[in-house]
Amino acid sequence: MILVETDSGEEWDSRTDWDNLAERSVRAAVASSRHAGLIDSPLAIEVSVKFTDDDEVKTLNAAYRGKDRPTNVLSFPMMEPEMLGQLSGAGELLLGDVVLARGVCAAEAADKAVPVETHAAHLIVHGTLHLLGYDHETSDGDADHMEATEREALASLGISDPYAITEV
Repeated sequence: MILVETDSGEEWDSRTDWDNLAERSVRAAVASSRHAGLIDSPLAIEVSVKFTDDDEVKTLNAAYRGKDRPTNVLSFPMMEPEMLGQLSGAGELLLGDVVLARGVCAAEAADKAVPVETHAAHLIVHGTLHLLGYDHETSDGDADHMEATEREALASLGISDPYAITEV
C-alpha cells in the first residue's frame, strides 16, 4: 500500500488541497510504473511530498547536487531501485522524499499556460518516478521511457501531455 505524507509551506495557496493532489499524483506515478504492484502490497510504502519555497530547494540543490540555484523538483530516494522488485511481507518502508519549489513551479506553470496545480502534479509524478528508479539523464532511451510513463500517469489524472509539441 502507498502512503503519502505532505508538508505544505505557507507560500503554497491554502485554497488548494495539496494533500489530495500529492496523494493522487504519487499513486498515479506508481500505478503507471514498472512497480505498479506496490499499490496493493501489504507493505506500507511511504512517500513524503514537501511543498516549500525556492530558498529551501536552492539550499538542498546546493548541498546534494552541487548546484547553487533552485530547481522545480528534487527527489531523495531512500533505497536502491533494484531492491523494489524484491520487497515482500508486511511492515513499513520509506521510499523517499519529493520536494517542490513554489516560485519555480509557478513560473514554469505560467510559461506553459497551465494552472500551478497541474504543473505541481506533473512534478510530483516526475519526482516519484525518480524514487522508483526512473532516470532521464542516463540515455535518450531512458528519457523516452520515463516521459512515456509520465504521460500515462498524467493521463490517468486527466492531465494533457506536457511534452506535446503544439504548432504555432
